[in-house]
Amino acid sequence: MLARQRQEYILEQVSATGGVRVAEVVAALGISEMTVRRDITELVAQGLVERVHGGAVAAGPTSMEPRFTAKSTLHLDAKRRIGAATAALLRPGDALALSAGTTTLAVAQALTTLPHLGTLTVITNSLPAAQLLFDAADAARAESRDAPTVLLTGGERTPSNALVGLPAIDMLRALRVEWVVLGAHGFTPEAGLMTPNLQEAAVNQALLASGRTAVAVLDASKWGILGLRSFCPTRDIGVLVTDSRPDARTTAVLDESGTTLIVADPLPAPDNHTIRRTS
Repeated sequence: MLARQRQEYILEQVSATGGVRVAEVVAALGISEMTVRRDITELVAQGLVERVHGGAVAAGPTSMEPRFTAKSTLHLDAKRRIGAATAALLRPGDALALSAGTTTLAVAQALTTLPHLGTLTVITNSLPAAQLLFDAADAARAESRDAPTVLLTGGERTPSNALVGLPAIDMLRALRVEWVVLGAHGFTPEAGLMTPNLQEAAVNQALLASGRTAVAVLDASKWGILGLRSFCPTRDIGVLVTDSRPDARTTAVLDESGTTLIVADPLPAPDNHTIRRTS
């Protein structure tokens, strides 16, 4: 296969799903990993894709915010693994603040499987996460079980189905929780967690201020991706949950910052999970 044909295939996959992994191209085309990485390097040089850990994503300005539906079909297995590993941190009676995003939605889904779900309090500015948790609470009440307390902030809706603005920030200023779970558009060790939406960045900072421990939930496609605004420096991340170990430099910065790195193992069954902790 010619280089042009290989690169066209990579671009087709990026266009269809927003990103592609090197391993996926290797398996689909029967070529070496080195060849795929060389093709990605050429596409990066042309400004057609951006390199991320393990693959490539669509190139775009730091202010471009993908719609929730566009992100909801990407990296589903990774997000389920991250969600399960994050939910395992929660103890009975804990309160947590949950940011918007498709990975944090996976966390909300994992929370609904916890035996102590009914003891939890969840505050969120995510419309999908709130609806999912409201439904779980209704189901618990219908079965005469304890139901979680779910609080949804006010605000204006964004393309990522987040509620932003002063109503959300004012509500969050008065709250204090054990955990704040933050998704992000991108992450670098230097800038920390980033988003293309300035209003969402402000709400995420309010979420961060409300929590005792910040938990960043990021699949590997977020490594090296830039957003218009940083809202949480690496030094403020207490725990980072991901599906693939980052590169040595990122791991070193996390270690220097005192961040606990959790790499979520594959789920052996829908209702079970294990996690591997490294620091």
